Amino acid sequence: MTTNKSVLAWIDEMKALLTPDKVVWIDGSEAQIEALRAEACSTGELIKLNQEKLPGCYLHRTKVNDVARVEDRTFICSRKEEDAGPTNNWKEPQEAYKMLFDIARGSYKGRTMYVIPYSMGPVGSPLAKIGYEVTDSIYVVLNMNIMTRVGAEVEKVLGDSEDWIKGLHAKCDIDPEKRYICHFPEDNYIISVNSGYGGNVLLGKKCFALRIASYLGKCEGWMAEHMLILGIENPQGEVKYVSAAFPSACGKTNLAMLIPPEGYTKNGYKVWTVGDDIAWMRKGEDGRLWAINPEYGFFGVAPGTNVKSNPNALQSTKKDTIFTNVVLNLDDNTVWWEGLDKNPPENALNWKGEPWNGKTSTEKGAHPNSRFTAPAKNCPCISSEFDAVSGVPISAIIFGGRRAQTTPLVYQSRDWDNGVFVGSIMASETTAAATGAVGVVRRDPMAMLPFCGYNMGDYFKHWFEMGEVLGDKAPKIFNVNWFRLDEDGNFIWPGFGDNFRVLEWIIKRCEGKVDADETAIGYVPKAEDINLEGLDFSIDTLRDILAVDNDLWSKEAEGIEEFYKKFGDKLPKELADQLASLKERLSK
Repeated sequence: MTTNKSVLAWIDEMKALLTPDKVVWIDGSEAQIEALRAEACSTGELIKLNQEKLPGCYLHRTKVNDVARVEDRTFICSRKEEDAGPTNNWKEPQEAYKMLFDIARGSYKGRTMYVIPYSMGPVGSPLAKIGYEVTDSIYVVLNMNIMTRVGAEVEKVLGDSEDWIKGLHAKCDIDPEKRYICHFPEDNYIISVNSGYGGNVLLGKKCFALRIASYLGKCEGWMAEHMLILGIENPQGEVKYVSAAFPSACGKTNLAMLIPPEGYTKNGYKVWTVGDDIAWMRKGEDGRLWAINPEYGFFGVAPGTNVKSNPNALQSTKKDTIFTNVVLNLDDNTVWWEGLDKNPPENALNWKGEPWNGKTSTEKGAHPNSRFTAPAKNCPCISSEFDAVSGVPISAIIFGGRRAQTTPLVYQSRDWDNGVFVGSIMASETTAAATGAVGVVRRDPMAMLPFCGYNMGDYFKHWFEMGEVLGDKAPKIFNVNWFRLDEDGNFIWPGFGDNFRVLEWIIKRCEGKVDADETAIGYVPKAEDINLEGLDFSIDTLRDILAVDNDLWSKEAEGIEEFYKKFGDKLPKELADQLASLKERLSK
């Protein structure tokens, strides 16, 4: 337990507010964690799985009304409404505190208050930050123990400092009408009530690592981004690192854990995973941009994860993993989900705990947003730099989206400022999987739309400021689109491991080893510079998906202009200028 006066004073406040029967400080020791697992199994909060097939693995079910992040119940509580911006929900802080404390008051009666000290990032790293979460959920404790670095070492590093993030989670009655996830960026405070679902209650994840951290980054001169980090090793043993941002359902985790095509693997190429979701980046002593993954585990979507789509992610779940809202196979006490394989269990319980026969049921067995929480160290391709306190140097930043026609397979921005423009216009077209019309363009700048903790206009401005700070050592910025469709609606590019071919070109561009063709939107590869060896894919088809259609982009420019209007006078002049320059180039 800490001697930090600011922490102890806050814990006293929480005890008075929540009135728990007892308080347990989490030290992260295996003995304490194992005792909590056993307690959770005894109450039914967890189900212990087959320990021979899935050692250290457990199943958890949330309430049926509590299965995903709730963006309409998520608020930024800045003192001024304009600081939350047009893309966030806002509440006045004092009103929000009163409402939340009234909801949470006395809700720990008959329950235990767990106090979790945790570090986002390697403990002691100059890029890391420390938080405390209080919760009445063992599920939260066990997940935070996988997703963050928990325990006494963290408290030692914090010492007497007041630079830490407060996090209050209270399950209350899991009442969706009183469910709120609120962030107070100016106070370093997060409060979540009436949810037990990981995305709303593991407060180190999106709440701290993106919403609070993006605001801290703006104030302190660094960046918190919704990005994977991966290392690409060539046959000479040199590793170059890239970070990449994609909206959901665009293959981010698959890219983070990519396995190169067989020919590349035989020649000695490797891919190393540093992170699959979040990157904290700042200028290093050498002037380059250095990044850490603030997380310690993966909180992945289970459905669709299989041996073909992502063998490394699947392997990561084979031990010490908590599964949430998947199918329980009663025959061997293991788990299953849609897309795992073509053999659904016939004697099973679905994600709600009801009898389910995968051969005859018309209902899905696992919830579409069912999850696995797995230690990153389980991943076969985890980078040796995963725990490096200095992080890794970033050579390239990659943006992407899901576009049927407009965007080429890959292009490079003209410079940093143009790259910020490319990130700001990131978009995906809705698919049949989403509710509503198909093919509607939804913009998600830098994949940060739901996660930016302040006004997005100011967020764009911060990107331009970072470009000035980094100067000629700034990473090169690229955009990819794996999702071009043919006339029959089939994907043209094979994707998955073959995306490595595009990554290879990106690295070569960073090293100045290949030329490119200039277009109105940026630089596209010469088709012969993308290696198609071992791939049944014609160079003419490649030329087609590298082509830039100026008419389509003129229409795109209209959509961008409409989107930019949202930000009013907060839109940086640089972005308006970039759009004007694009229109001019297109008209020529």
